Amino acid sequence: MNTGYIKFKYAADFIFALLGLVLLSPLLLGAAIAIKCESRGRVLLRQRRTGQYGKKFYCYKFRTMTGADIEFDKNASVIREDNPHLTKTGKFLRKFKIDELPQLVNVLKGEMCLIAPRPLLPVYDGDYEPWELVKFEIRPGITGLGQVCGNGYLTMKDRKYYDAYYAMHASLKLDIKIFLRTLGVIAFGEAKYLRPVGRQEYRRLKREVERRYTVRPKTVAHLRSTFADR
Repeated sequence: MNTGYIKFKYAADFIFALLGLVLLSPLLLGAAIAIKCESRGRVLLRQRRTGQYGKKFYCYKFRTMTGADIEFDKNASVIREDNPHLTKTGKFLRKFKIDELPQLVNVLKGEMCLIAPRPLLPVYDGDYEPWELVKFEIRPGITGLGQVCGNGYLTMKDRKYYDAYYAMHASLKLDIKIFLRTLGVIAFGEAKYLRPVGRQEYRRLKREVERRYTVRPKTVAHLRSTFADR
């Protein structure tokens, strides 16, 4: 894990997030107005997610569905374009990833960064193998490696692989690659960049993490406490 680069990344992301909020404020305002005009309900959602070291925080998103109380399906957590609960505005916001832009505020608060593993709901906390917990050693991101390698077309196991891979290999080169691919996903869709993980890749990364990194006890403690409270 490149801790030196990650510290630099956090500082740089704060600056980029601040600039992003200023430059994108007209787009954010337009999205908020469109959501409010189409359907009743809150414009912004606050979803409890698991962040760095297993700590919980509230992740901000634009509402893209008819309500905030739609039943969550853990086995089909990625919302498809044909989901009947999606609003017309919501489909547009999701296609161009505009619904995630309020998370720039999470970046300013030090809860997230621009590029890193995506934060999941606490319901997934008990599903990780011990070595996969390495993803929680860094702040979660607005976009990440799994999101540009298939995202909703990947199995959860593959998505966890990409999260752990990023945590172990974060670098400027990899971040630039993910940023450019994010633009590609917005333009051409997730299916074009689908890259399932082979068994050998998965085993190789598992050995690497177990050999080179020990997950901090506080990370394990936070995740276990959440799982025990259910």
